[in-house]
Amino acid sequence: MTNHATFIAPHSVYRGVIRPENLVFNANLQEFSQRVSFICNLETNGKLSPEEAFHQLQDLWSSLAGSYESLGVGQQPFGDSSDSAA
Repeated sequence: MTNHATFIAPHSVYRGVIRPENLVFNANLQEFSQRVSFICNLETNGKLSPEEAFHQLQDLWSSLAGSYESLGVGQQPFGDSSDSAA
């Protein structure tokens, strides 16, 4: 078997438009999906009540939405440099 960290939290190459805010949001999104998976597994195995799992998922979603808004993902305050060719 390979490295345990790679097995538990695999990394993949980012293929979107490379901007600092996109990269940070991508990292936040990957962490969100990993934590959602952990919460679902804990609830499935009876370690968390459905209500507690729901509240934790709500908090995670609020955090991700706040991250999206504060980073300004999708906004182009300085224009899109990739469209300015030609």
